[in-house]
Amino acid sequence: MRLVFAGTPEVALPALRALIASRHEVAAVVTRPDAPAGRGQRTSRSPVGALADEHGIEVLTPAKASDPVFLDRLREIGPDLCPVVAYGALLRQAALDIPPHGWVNLHFSVLPAWRGAAPVQAAIRHGDEITGASTFRIVRELDAGPVFGVLTEPIRPDDTAGVLLDRLAESGAGLLLSTVDGIADGVLAAVEQSADGVSHAAKITVDDARVDFTHPGLAVDRLVRAVTPDPGAWTDFRGERLKLGPVTRAESDTTLAPGELLVERKRVLVGTASWPVRLGEVQAQGKKRMQATDWARGTRIEPGERVG
Repeated sequence: MRLVFAGTPEVALPALRALIASRHEVAAVVTRPDAPAGRGQRTSRSPVGALADEHGIEVLTPAKASDPVFLDRLREIGPDLCPVVAYGALLRQAALDIPPHGWVNLHFSVLPAWRGAAPVQAAIRHGDEITGASTFRIVRELDAGPVFGVLTEPIRPDDTAGVLLDRLAESGAGLLLSTVDGIADGVLAAVEQSADGVSHAAKITVDDARVDFTHPGLAVDRLVRAVTPDPGAWTDFRGERLKLGPVTRAESDTTLAPGELLVERKRVLVGTASWPVRLGEVQAQGKKRMQATDWARGTRIEPGERVG
């Protein structure tokens, strides 16, 4: 089949690579417009756009998917199907109607659970033991279209959102390719989603990533892992922001109040509403990321000081 692939970040690359290497033709990609990136804020291609450039594939970067110029070009290209992975923009009906087989999205949850922008983060934060990926036909309602295929993936106790998403991107690429193959061969039909079990995963903001140590240690651990690496967990210390890497449960005979710091020779503990957690890497404002013990040694933390 003739395909136009839509995607933007690195998580979409395994799927695009799989489709380029397949029996199908990737005639073009649609991605978000070039944007400033890095310290110099130079305008640069999205990861998907850059990969398409490497393979000599046409790159379309509409500011909005409803742009008449973009829609006209899409009609000229004439895709049979448009696979989508993390494109990041709303697709209007005028665009959805162009390919005969529609737009098929790879979504990183087992639908109808965790529809929305941050399904992996939501699964970790809510303590799910299993997540996965689904391919479905895009309709006007968010992530509510009929499903072609599903895979499942265990969530490991130390998984961060970034690590888990990388695994799902690789396995999901195979799912998306098998879905495209099945549609092309006429052997795959989509099944409507159940009305039961619907949940939503809104985009996580920086404010959402602030750690509240008055919550139990399990909740603190899940939140930190859910927002690592983006937007990154943080708390306050001495009036400045302190970024936090993943934490672990700490066995300690000492009772610590929520947010209270305890500096030991080989570890730094923080109290929660239940058991204390051990800090991993931290990053103070204007400083490099470092182990919490190195940070505490240089900061000279006083007994009874707290974060948060």
